[in-house]
Amino acid sequence: MSGTLLRGTEEAEQQQAEQHFRDHVARHLSRNAKAFLLHGMLGMTGFRLVTAPTFVPAYLYLLSGSKLTVGLVLAAQYAGMAASSIWGATLIEHRQRVMPLIYLVGWLVRGQILGLALSALLLSGRGALAAAAAFLLLFGLLNGVQSVSFNYLTSKIIPLARRGRLTALRNFFGGLTAAAVAWLGGRYLVGNDVFGNGYAATFLAAFVLTSLGISALAGMREPALHDVRMPAGFRRRVRELPALLAADRDFVRFFIARALVAFGMMAMPFYAIYAGRLLGLDGTILGYLSLAYLLAQTGSNLVWGHIADRCGYRLVFLASIAIWIAATAWLLSCATLPGFLLAFCGLGTGFGGFFVSADNLVMEFGARKDRPMLLAVSDTATYSMMAIGPVIGGLLAQSLYFPLVFVAAIAVKSAAFVLALRIADPRLRRRLEARDIP
Repeated sequence: MSGTLLRGTEEAEQQQAEQHFRDHVARHLSRNAKAFLLHGMLGMTGFRLVTAPTFVPAYLYLLSGSKLTVGLVLAAQYAGMAASSIWGATLIEHRQRVMPLIYLVGWLVRGQILGLALSALLLSGRGALAAAAAFLLLFGLLNGVQSVSFNYLTSKIIPLARRGRLTALRNFFGGLTAAAVAWLGGRYLVGNDVFGNGYAATFLAAFVLTSLGISALAGMREPALHDVRMPAGFRRRVRELPALLAADRDFVRFFIARALVAFGMMAMPFYAIYAGRLLGLDGTILGYLSLAYLLAQTGSNLVWGHIADRCGYRLVFLASIAIWIAATAWLLSCATLPGFLLAFCGLGTGFGGFFVSADNLVMEFGARKDRPMLLAVSDTATYSMMAIGPVIGGLLAQSLYFPLVFVAAIAVKSAAFVLALRIADPRLRRRLEARDIP
């Protein structure tokens, strides 16, 4: 009898704590949404300047003259993200609040962008290349932790029913700013060799914008969670992963499909280099290609967000992969600037939809207390493939037929699309379970 009363008391306390959590989310939703949007408009702009397939690959190619070196350096960045994602999950899954860790790691990430800018400004030749590789590796290591932490924070403060629209608006405003800064960076900073090194000036601009972005997070009000895990060591959590994955086959299909698409990103560092072989790779061309890529990524986000809220992220995931495949195939047939601009629009649209859907679809699987580890597992698989892909792409581009890189990317993404068709929509599945439909 006493055991039953105790369980009843515990359940009542859990329900009360959950209601307090939901009340906090609803009460601060407007404030948190504004900070979420402002962070995206400023912080994401700076990160997109670093991660877009234009400035960093072109800078590395300028220093090395080797496509393989470009692939190896970018592989080191993604290897760092893969290595730190699960560790990042173990740092946050027992915390009732994760904002303090996000601030700490966020500023360390931005320090690597500043280091990249200063090394480009002060060093040259092999010294600049070695420094760029080191800063991009550290950027990846820290960003793996930041990515898991921030996506988990998003799942806490933005309800699922509003997440698609707000994420789309965040990406839209951030993308508009990024597109403008990218065009200005290519046209005026790189084109006019500002500070004696236009790439250094562009990376400095990225540092300033990302710093303003993380400062905007001060306006957020994070709720404390009651259903968190007890602290556990890294090795123990790794040993528990097989059981976590075995519990949901659809999640396994999803993270394998996501990893395959990431492997297909072997072609990304070479989009601009391939266009440059036919058009000439100067600051103006970089600016136009970056503008097309980022504007398409930005504008499509509003459509992707609307589709996600109405039909779920699974449909966005599938559609974005299909568009990405078509745009890569179109790239191979291009010979003029208008053709390449159209191809980069398609690449930006596919990339934008893929990352909006991939980051949000993973948060629809599993219980809330399992999400940090599910995010980390998915990120680890994705970033591991993003690390391997550029190396293989660099080998293909350097030693064999350059367009073979894009053919391989199309084949891998097509396999991912076929596997993704077998994923049952977790949103629909949860609705059926809530109605007790067998």
